Amino acid sequence: MTAANGRPDLVTIGITCFNAAGTIERAILSALKQDWPHCEILIVDDCSSDTSAAVIERLIASHGHARLIRHTKNKGPAGARNTILAEARGEFVAFFDDDDEALAHRVRSQVEHLTAYETRSGARLIACHASGERHYSTGYRMALEAIGSRGREPPHGPAVAEALLLNRHRPDWFFGAGPGSGSLLARRSTFQAVGGFDPALRRVEDADFAVRMALLGGHFIGTPEPLFVQYATSSPDKSPEKNLEAEQAMVIKHRAYLESIDAYHYALNWPKLRYCHFKRRYGTFSLVFLKIFLRNPLFATRHLLTSGPRRLMHERRITRGAQA
Repeated sequence: MTAANGRPDLVTIGITCFNAAGTIERAILSALKQDWPHCEILIVDDCSSDTSAAVIERLIASHGHARLIRHTKNKGPAGARNTILAEARGEFVAFFDDDDEALAHRVRSQVEHLTAYETRSGARLIACHASGERHYSTGYRMALEAIGSRGREPPHGPAVAEALLLNRHRPDWFFGAGPGSGSLLARRSTFQAVGGFDPALRRVEDADFAVRMALLGGHFIGTPEPLFVQYATSSPDKSPEKNLEAEQAMVIKHRAYLESIDAYHYALNWPKLRYCHFKRRYGTFSLVFLKIFLRNPLFATRHLLTSGPRRLMHERRITRGAQA
């Protein structure tokens, strides 16, 4: 955690922004309040059409360690994060989302957690995720426990890729809220080794990054303590159609791996079930499930029985809000 010159390692805090004029202030202010003594803050405005850039410039005007980078063409979340990685000087890179709020000790806690795990395990390809809490407009609050924040052994290696692509989780590993990029801190060298984020994916680019890291033998650890607040928002790029398109594109990208474990058909078709559920197309849902079931009866039944009730309960709590 200390560089050769005796100063604490530099941490790059990266914030991607797209049409977030109403929320970017809390994200930037929480970055400016971090108690880690040596930070730079890079904010990429991904060609917003609102006043985001003006808001950012006002907020960082008196802070020499914060810098705005403006895209002249929208590149999506992955492209914006890759710009941050290309510009970052820090030993570590932490990503903040443009509508989230980090506690003042988030960076410090994650750096300390990651370096302690390096010492203890000898691993060098590590993603450290922060636990947090998601707030919904209805008043419902949901705990976001980080992947690897519980248990004797954190998830690691190709079995994590299988969990992310097929929902086949080892029972002795804790996957929690999964590997979302808005809670992620890792060494810059880790991002370089994995190859950054895939700009062809407009959604699930963080899951794809985690799949590739897992296939390289990466480890996924998490802080038990909640370190950020995530505010649930909706936008056209979060539609069921966009999610289905991106999820299937990720599966196609990893076809060779999935075929090697005889799971490509399963992985390609399961996202259609989520889409049919969100669109309330229950007849099509039944037909798609039957198609999956005939080829993988055991896994399909187990998957539906484990994920289905959780999804329905989650949606009920969102709708009922604080009363749930």
